[in-house]
Amino acid sequence: MTEKLNMQEAFGESDVRTKDIVCHRFLGDEWVEDLIRVPDEIKFALYVNQKELVTIMCTPSKLNYLILGFLYGEGIISGIDDVAMMRVCEEESVADVRLNNPEFILPTQRTLTSGCGGGAVFKTDGERVESDLAVKPTEVLLLMKQLQEQMDLYRISGGVHTSALADPEKLLVMAEDIGRHNTLDKILGECLMMGISTKDRLLLTTGRISSEMLLKAAKLQVPVVVSRHSPTGRAVSLARDLGITLVGHARGGSLKVYSHPERLGCSPNKARR
Repeated sequence: MTEKLNMQEAFGESDVRTKDIVCHRFLGDEWVEDLIRVPDEIKFALYVNQKELVTIMCTPSKLNYLILGFLYGEGIISGIDDVAMMRVCEEESVADVRLNNPEFILPTQRTLTSGCGGGAVFKTDGERVESDLAVKPTEVLLLMKQLQEQMDLYRISGGVHTSALADPEKLLVMAEDIGRHNTLDKILGECLMMGISTKDRLLLTTGRISSEMLLKAAKLQVPVVVSRHSPTGRAVSLARDLGITLVGHARGGSLKVYSHPERLGCSPNKARR
């Protein structure tokens, strides 16, 4: 009963936090003192079976989902049933997770990522995505417009990334964080907890698509990944190998497709040169 209560407490919502700071703004020909809001940031330590696994720089919101998504993405759990107990303490910036398997051997090798916040990943192999999903370019652009309209924390303070899981018509789950990769872990964790399938969906993000972002998308089995910005060369190569349609510069009325354009109705052989 105690363990069950602990799980329920851990999955409560955390408020999005900002800080008020004083800055000096130059306007025309004079300096003006201004009070502005900036996104909060914490150094969050994750302990699994009483051993420190990783420290994550993140925005203190949806910390429960962040932890779940990170553990699943790294192959440490295959679902929430693998978690016996989880306590998230924002005041102490620590999460204590106990697995049903107390003998589980935690990974020790990790790769520092290029994401904001200095994230880390343990797994670097990808899972190929098989999907018959087809979506229109106009639908992708409308979804990106919805994402921009719902970026609450960004509107308040700026300085954060926003990502969302969507079907061709609407956004399903959203997350904001100082770290691009953290937004995907939060989405994955929320989907695990709420029983929302990520397969045959679209993943939208405001940040650059790098290789670790693409690998996280593959873990979600998402066939279409969309960004307002450019992908890296390695992300494009991975997308082609893993069967993911990678879309960049999706803004206004245009977008660019770097891999598997057939999902958006584009035949490379018939495209005007």
